[in-house]
Amino acid sequence: MDITVDAVLAMAPDEASVKAARGLASPGKWQSLGFDDAAVWGLCQGSGSKPYQTKVDLSGPACSCSCPSRKIPCKHALALLLLLAGQREVFVEGDRPDWVNEWLEGRRQRAAKKEESRAVKKNAAPPSPRKEAARLERMSAGLDELCRWMNDRVSQGLSSLSGHYEEWDRLAARMVDAQMPGMAARLRDMASLVDSGDDWPAVLLGRMGQLQLLADAFSRLDGLSPGQQADVRAALGCLPDKDAVLAGEDRVSDVWNVIGVTVAEEERLWRRRVWLFGRESGRMALILDFSHGTRSFEPVFLPGGVVRMTLAFYPGASPLRAVVADSPVSEESLQPLPSFSLEEALFDMARRMAANPWQTPLPLFFGHVRLVRGGEGWQLFSEHGGTIPLAVEDDEAWKMLAVSGGRSLVVCGEWNGSALFPAGVFPQTES
Repeated sequence: MDITVDAVLAMAPDEASVKAARGLASPGKWQSLGFDDAAVWGLCQGSGSKPYQTKVDLSGPACSCSCPSRKIPCKHALALLLLLAGQREVFVEGDRPDWVNEWLEGRRQRAAKKEESRAVKKNAAPPSPRKEAARLERMSAGLDELCRWMNDRVSQGLSSLSGHYEEWDRLAARMVDAQMPGMAARLRDMASLVDSGDDWPAVLLGRMGQLQLLADAFSRLDGLSPGQQADVRAALGCLPDKDAVLAGEDRVSDVWNVIGVTVAEEERLWRRRVWLFGRESGRMALILDFSHGTRSFEPVFLPGGVVRMTLAFYPGASPLRAVVADSPVSEESLQPLPSFSLEEALFDMARRMAANPWQTPLPLFFGHVRLVRGGEGWQLFSEHGGTIPLAVEDDEAWKMLAVSGGRSLVVCGEWNGSALFPAGVFPQTES
């Protein structure tokens, strides 16, 4: 990771941490500051008699501090990195203190145990045919129940669902029992559509059609191609193990543009989506990470960054999600971002949707557009013709206008079926 102010601020769990860290990002707040090739550390005087021991493993980066804060990284770690980004000359290069060595050794041992565990899993025997058959039977029974419920609701009229939110919780719990967490998540998302607008029954009916298509595909699983089978299983929540993905054949080494990053929280579970575009392969990729309790993700990816690394893709008819297969190396690139017309981006999205109707959200990556405000909200207007609605608040839209500097924009966004949520916004530059 290139330690810059923007990169450090992107690691912050919230704005309060940023404000506190800026107040501590002064050499006078620290008793000592040191670094070497592997780590950076410092002693920050707090309210107690002993200074807080703050250290950062630069390979992550990963942070730790002896302060009582539960935030990761805490304000002291953020301040330490801000100092490193802006005033590297105040750090003394030398031998690491024992408390830094002990922490780094602990991280090394935990990483070794994790690799050992992965090796054990990799060599473990696959599930027995009997267990797999039993699981498929439970999934089939759960889908049959869901289809009967949807048929009953359609027969009675979808307006009968108004105000009855407990039905969705019951169905979602039933899908979890049937070992289909992906279907449970889809049902919880559909519950939020009820009573959400004048046309909610029509929107809900479309979502039900997707679920019926998924249930029909599962009933014909043996007749589908391997990629289609993987997509159906993934949509239901049956994803292959990460180690199995890393051992797969669909691996791409490339220089990847980070074209978008979105982070959201739901019930103390943070979710990060990183959208990438391969300069040499021309492939789009999605890295999906989760962090419980704190907004802490490794490695750090920033929109506009350029990273050389190898990705291993999950199987599918139109593979998109991937995992990092080696250590990312940041690169500087003076080349402009590749950009496509809105028409080309929509065609690519249609192709992905035809291959996998259950992929959500779908990425759109295009350029040569301008931000305009119409009667129905903010929109992107293509210089080649066509518009696309944005799911964006006014303050974010004004930030996008500031980024443009009066020029056209290159945009990466997540399409939810009715509007585009921006994940990365860049000024248009010509090659």
